[in-house]
Amino acid sequence: MSLYEPIESTDSRRHLQLRSPVTLETTGELICASREDVAAAINRARAAQPAWAATSMKERSAIVERALKIVLAKQDQIIDTVVEETGKARTDAMSMEIFSVADQLCYYAKNAEKFLKPHKRKVHGLLGLMKQLRIVYKPLGVVGLITPWNGPFVLVMNQACQAVLAGNTVVAKGSEVTPYSAKLAEDIFREAGLPEGVLQVLLGDGETGAAIVRGGVDKVSFTGSVATGRKVAMASAEQLIPCTLELGGNDAMIVCADADLDRAADGAWVGSCMNTGHYCCGTERIYVVKEVYDEFLKLVLEKGKALRQGSQHGWDEDVGAVFWDRQMAIIEAHVEDARAKGASILMGGRRNPDLAGLYYEPTVITEVDNSMDIMVLETFGPVLCIQKVDSEEEALQLANDSEFGLNGNVWTQDKEKGYRLAAAIDTGSCSVNDMALSYGIPAAPFGGRKNSGLGQVNGKKGLRGYCHEMPIVIDRFGGKMQNGYPYSTKSAEGMRKLMDLLWVKTPLGKWMS
Repeated sequence: MSLYEPIESTDSRRHLQLRSPVTLETTGELICASREDVAAAINRARAAQPAWAATSMKERSAIVERALKIVLAKQDQIIDTVVEETGKARTDAMSMEIFSVADQLCYYAKNAEKFLKPHKRKVHGLLGLMKQLRIVYKPLGVVGLITPWNGPFVLVMNQACQAVLAGNTVVAKGSEVTPYSAKLAEDIFREAGLPEGVLQVLLGDGETGAAIVRGGVDKVSFTGSVATGRKVAMASAEQLIPCTLELGGNDAMIVCADADLDRAADGAWVGSCMNTGHYCCGTERIYVVKEVYDEFLKLVLEKGKALRQGSQHGWDEDVGAVFWDRQMAIIEAHVEDARAKGASILMGGRRNPDLAGLYYEPTVITEVDNSMDIMVLETFGPVLCIQKVDSEEEALQLANDSEFGLNGNVWTQDKEKGYRLAAAIDTGSCSVNDMALSYGIPAAPFGGRKNSGLGQVNGKKGLRGYCHEMPIVIDRFGGKMQNGYPYSTKSAEGMRKLMDLLWVKTPLGKWMS
């Protein structure tokens, strides 16, 4: 039984019947925006963009600050909507969809003006005596934003906030699995005073998203699968528009011999099972040096016994439902492939037989290696795969032996060693003595290496990524152009002597740089 199924309709739009991952009961009907609906939304965004770009940063930031207050005032409604559509644990909904959103809104409202303020930049060498360089950050225009089902509210709010603060208008689409969680972003920003047409969140499926990508927007920000990300990249290249792609992950955890094992075991569970394991920076491979392997595994298994699953636990639930039946199929296939190839399932390894919905038991697997799908592909579920290694060097080699490179974490009480190992991991970001935190720190640019993505979002770099960084060169003094026509042998010889003076006979050029 699928969580969304096509149903007959009397109009030209696609209609989907939605179901709850917690109960599998019907929850409503989704009417997907058509290609014509997308075109109309982009036209509205295009018409609204010049006036929005003309507003002051103080006006824009004030709207974001009001949105922050609305999020906090309506947090229970937001959590209820997200949990109804995803089945995630309520605490995961609060931390990811409320706290993280509030923190990001606060950060960008406070810092956007500073990050995007026009500024002077020094011109080096002799040219600096005659020219002045100013940098202006100009909005790109209309941004297409495509977000997935695992963070249905936070991923729209965060990227839309950055795009509109930069002076763009946004046409967004959340997943068909979680459409109304995404739609909340438009409702909240409109209530905060965002003008009509500046942020539109459309309801729809993959065809709706494709229409946005191909609909004439000026940039695409996409979060989702590698396969779809490639299609977005190709469409963007054909249109010569920029895109950022935040794609899959298969993040590694390295446990050194001197790690605080109790904390590391806690980190393994949270890193692997937070949000039911449905986040791109989830820990999927755990490499433990042989000296502490047995003790670490013992602690993991002891702590796993206390985990609670099921909506009947309310705020005390630790691991929620699998958000999508298609993801459940992937989790089950990867675990069964590992089992068939000789892995040991020490805990879980099956659907929870006591719950009616899409619940997969928190799972611990050992005796794993890279012949198994679960170690080389993205599983995106509440599964801990633990592999014994002879040394930290072997752990680092295995961590880098992946087509993915989004995040990772290293556990050691020697912070300098942790820093060196983290820097050596070929990944977009890394944490030391904690699970993946980089997306939750707004100042940190976030993006992946290899198949995990293209470009970076968040922080100063992410905000500026929604702009064209335009250099303006201004002549200081006027007068005759030194390099003007007519050219002559005399002027060429003068240039040659100047280059000798700057970079051959004296260190003058280096001094002036």
